[in-house]
Amino acid sequence: MLSLGSGGAKSTKPSFVSYVTPEEIKLEKDLPKKEQHPDLLPGEVEFCSANPILKYTQDDLSQRGVFGTLFCTNFRVTFISDEASQEETAKNFKNKLYGENDIPLMCVDHIYGVYDEKKKLLTGALVKNKYPSKMIIHCKDLRVFQFCLTFTKEEDAKKIFQGIAHHCLEEKSLKCVFAFSYMGTPSPEMQRKQETIMFDSPEDWTQEMKRMKVNCRLVTENENFELSQRLPKYFVIPSALMDLFSYQGRGLPIWCWSHHSGCALFKASFPSMTQEDGDFQKHLDTMINAVAHNYLYSVKTEDLSESLPTIQDIQQSYNKFKQFFLIENSTEFWLSDMKWFSSLESSGWLDIIRQCLQKALEVVECLEKDNTNVLITEEEGTDLCCVISSLVQIMLDPYYRTLMGFQSLVQKEWVAGCHAFLDRCNHLHQKDKECHSPVFLLFLECVWQLVQQHSPAFQFSETYLTVLSDSVHVPIFSTFLFNSAHHRESFLKAESPLAQSGPLSCPTVWDWSVQFDSKAQNFFFNPLYSEKVKHEKVVRRPHKPKHQRQLSLPSTAFKTPTKKGFFKDETDSLKKMLRVKRISRWIGSPDAPFATTTPTREFYESWQQRPLDYHGLLLPCLDGPSVRVWMQRYLRWIPEVHILGGGSVAVMTKLMELLSQVQDLKRTLEQRDSSQAAKIDHRPYVQQRLLSFGTSGRLSSSFPFMHNRNRSFKPIIPTGLMQSLMVTESLANQEDEATSFESLV
Repeated sequence: MLSLGSGGAKSTKPSFVSYVTPEEIKLEKDLPKKEQHPDLLPGEVEFCSANPILKYTQDDLSQRGVFGTLFCTNFRVTFISDEASQEETAKNFKNKLYGENDIPLMCVDHIYGVYDEKKKLLTGALVKNKYPSKMIIHCKDLRVFQFCLTFTKEEDAKKIFQGIAHHCLEEKSLKCVFAFSYMGTPSPEMQRKQETIMFDSPEDWTQEMKRMKVNCRLVTENENFELSQRLPKYFVIPSALMDLFSYQGRGLPIWCWSHHSGCALFKASFPSMTQEDGDFQKHLDTMINAVAHNYLYSVKTEDLSESLPTIQDIQQSYNKFKQFFLIENSTEFWLSDMKWFSSLESSGWLDIIRQCLQKALEVVECLEKDNTNVLITEEEGTDLCCVISSLVQIMLDPYYRTLMGFQSLVQKEWVAGCHAFLDRCNHLHQKDKECHSPVFLLFLECVWQLVQQHSPAFQFSETYLTVLSDSVHVPIFSTFLFNSAHHRESFLKAESPLAQSGPLSCPTVWDWSVQFDSKAQNFFFNPLYSEKVKHEKVVRRPHKPKHQRQLSLPSTAFKTPTKKGFFKDETDSLKKMLRVKRISRWIGSPDAPFATTTPTREFYESWQQRPLDYHGLLLPCLDGPSVRVWMQRYLRWIPEVHILGGGSVAVMTKLMELLSQVQDLKRTLEQRDSSQAAKIDHRPYVQQRLLSFGTSGRLSSSFPFMHNRNRSFKPIIPTGLMQSLMVTESLANQEDEATSFESLV
């Protein structure tokens, strides 16, 4: 983009983009134009179009923009400039499915219409009335598009406006989603080598159980969903558990991960009727006892419904938070700047991220320090249970910090684990707002905090996380289209007879070649990842269980030290402790580790004093300044905050150059000694990524998004706003923003 001042300041315009004012359009609209059409994907159908349409820039209020044609298809809303653009072909990081002027229908969040200079959120009534002079589209990936409709024919303007509003906002059936019209061919690369474990077969689960040396049982009785439609097709439970068919699987503890000591993490669905239903309470006691039997008859349970925000709270907080990044013009941005950081904090979104990381840290402490089984529960067991269980595994298991390991984790805990992606992401624009919540985005936010705090421990980059968050709203991938395994299988089976070419199938998001070529996929890898040297043998200290260990139950439960005959003598006492009217925050007294943050703080500080090991235990720092805003995701579309030749990309490029030099020197030294040849450190991707990054001086801090804009990156504050700021109190008295800055950026 160009930075064009409202006073007509000069700027260097690229030859391939023409920025015009409405007055200039009036002179040009009658000239003959070459008819343009988008390059359609397989299965994509064009619904309607309109020309001429003015796409406004976000630089200022001068109403400058680009003149072109606006289209609506069954996949996207797309704008094609009348001037030939070479920008897309020049990108190293180009999405094959959609470009910078394309909006997947599923990615549309809100549409506003400007009627008589008043901005109104579009509803059914407004759509049926006259069309607005201006249409503003807010996207779920935080892009903002503004289209002027006043220069096209009234019939065309009304048709494109109503078409976009209908296909983007109206409630629809799942069979209408573009994924089931898309005829893309599976990638040969994906067919040849599927490294991501999909957890859709008993073999996948058996492989994971062997890797973890799990002492549990694989359940295959639900293969045809006869046990329960809300449970996974395959899952793992404690070996001591025999009753599977009670209460449709509710309360059934599902295995997530096992510690090398023998204790394990489980999750379960505990409905709110627990207190009223005595029989169901007995059923829950049986489930908890089965978890306790997994290792030394010790268990702690955590009801996430009580200790973490509800999904409605998460939705409301994120709605407030995202508004500060949906910027329509420069003046709006600078006006929001005065209280920007304190406003972000007041939204509560960062605090929810901190709470989730804190809870995961507490669970890690129980597994790592106390060596006790942990059972996390909530109403459905598929929302916050997925968040916490996934974070715990990332902190404890370095395999899940690799790219393929992370993707396998998402498949296991979220996709196979029956997270309701369709409802939570509101892909079908349902009116029931109670079920909408960005739970998966919350998880990615928490992972980003870990990545930015411990970058060398992760094989994947923040760009990978950003693209993954965008891909949730691309209506092509089966990964995010269903509410459960049963929903997925029953829908695909029902729709398959309608398919002309065999069984109906959709690509998974993990086939990145659908969206990016191999060169672009290099951006998914962290060049500073501390790769584990293969020839090293890690010797694990054998775990020696302590017989006199704390069971995290009230101290009054055992007046004498635990004896060898504990299981015989104390079983009744333990069962009385477990059989409570409801699941408390933690089974035990207020002095139990999870009831206070002090022991957890001691656990974290003790970990900090250990030698740094990026392939061992990894804990987050939760102090105020440590929980930050995910800058790449939220600020990439706001030109005013971009730094030409600066930001994280400049630091990363310089570090990569130094890393390459160090590796070259290391190889030169090692090759002098033939006996050391086998120890040469082979680092794939580094040189390739250096070539992909190019020279950091030509890149902006938004790289690889919006990195070739040919605009001035010098922030421009409108003159009128600058004068109003000068009249206000001096900067020396504005301590609010100064103190908030370090805690958020």
